[in-house]
Amino acid sequence: MTEPSKVIHVRNVGLEIAEADLLQLIQPFGVASKVVMLRAKNQALVQMHDVASAVSALQYYSTVQPSVRGRNVYLQFSSHQELTTADQNAQGRKSDQDSQPNRILLVTIHHMIYPITVEVLHQVFSPHGFVEKIVTFQKTAGFQALIQFQSRQSALQARTSLQGRNIYDGCCQLDIQFSNLNELQVNCNNDRSRDFTNPSLPTEQRGRSSQVGYGDGGGIYALQPGSRVAFAQMGNAAAIAAAFGGGLPPGITGTNDRCTILATNLNPEKVDEDKLFNLFSLYGNIIRIKVLKNKPDHALVQLADGFQAELAAHFLRGAMLFGKKMEVNFSKYPNITPAPDTHEYANSSLNRFHNNAIKNYRYCCAPTKMIHLSSLPHEIAEDEVVAHVEEHGSVVNSKLYEVNGKKQALVQFENEEQATEALVCKHATTLDRCVIRISFSQLQSI
Repeated sequence: MTEPSKVIHVRNVGLEIAEADLLQLIQPFGVASKVVMLRAKNQALVQMHDVASAVSALQYYSTVQPSVRGRNVYLQFSSHQELTTADQNAQGRKSDQDSQPNRILLVTIHHMIYPITVEVLHQVFSPHGFVEKIVTFQKTAGFQALIQFQSRQSALQARTSLQGRNIYDGCCQLDIQFSNLNELQVNCNNDRSRDFTNPSLPTEQRGRSSQVGYGDGGGIYALQPGSRVAFAQMGNAAAIAAAFGGGLPPGITGTNDRCTILATNLNPEKVDEDKLFNLFSLYGNIIRIKVLKNKPDHALVQLADGFQAELAAHFLRGAMLFGKKMEVNFSKYPNITPAPDTHEYANSSLNRFHNNAIKNYRYCCAPTKMIHLSSLPHEIAEDEVVAHVEEHGSVVNSKLYEVNGKKQALVQFENEEQATEALVCKHATTLDRCVIRISFSQLQSI
């Protein structure tokens, strides 16, 4: 058994547990002079003022299970009799007591699923004060950024408000600490660095950037419980930029204001409004669709805004659907007039961009040979998934897998036309009492 020490070793310390939580756990038994978070191991070391305080804490928690933010943690004496500066530096961390508020923040992004650009960071941090400079870089700890405010108070407010929160739902978690740097050096204004006080800087780096030395500017703070930074506050421009990695796909201007699409050369015997909805809803929320009575191979599709309409026109132009090469152009009509022969979809729960719009923008692409199926029954088998869609073409490969306890599948067809037919016919159909969802996958193979 480890001999008593004033250093307490804490195990099962999740990302949601902050240093302040551990201090609160220990506070009834005495003053904690140092805390070292061992994030890579889900552990922490807490040094009490004296051995007697540590003994009291461990005696109490030997009879009472300590829990922090709903997670059981486990305490024991550390083999360290005292934490030294070397101990802390070996972990690349510093305690809260060793970090002083500074106007420059070091931000580490955890669980970064979507691209983070300077513009996105500016949208997130600028509500808390004037942001002078931002520099982003990649380190062993992951994607990081240095954000310089005009005042220390603004930086403190930003850290207090944003620490541990998510930029997007369920991902891109902010881990914020104070940097030890006094001034950021920015050599160019682009999607990786920006000096908002000097817009005349060039867009390309000249010579080696000094930012490669950034990243040692302060101690990593523990994360607070993840919560959403409302993306609506960041604006549509930032949403689009983040979804497409900081820039729009080639051929997309982002300036179109026409919301209605005219789709022609359709197969009138097989195409109807619901099938068109299944296809066009991949690129935006559908308001109305109307197949023209006097021209049954023509249809009007109204989307929620001009950008979504531009995505649909760009990615679907020339796509094969039921043996026909579909032509997709902008209509001369700004919208579709409600009428008995017009199908309304504005309030449809199947519209994909009401929630997680960023995720859906990111997956926008032209039709591929691979479809992705979600919302599947939990007990579904792979051959059942294949059987549900194989009438629409030759299935080359398939894969059933689970993400966060939810069944999903990939099915690869022989060509894009077969996959498109399967999507328009089987999206939103019922499989074992579950309404399944289908989209195109950008994976080349399984």
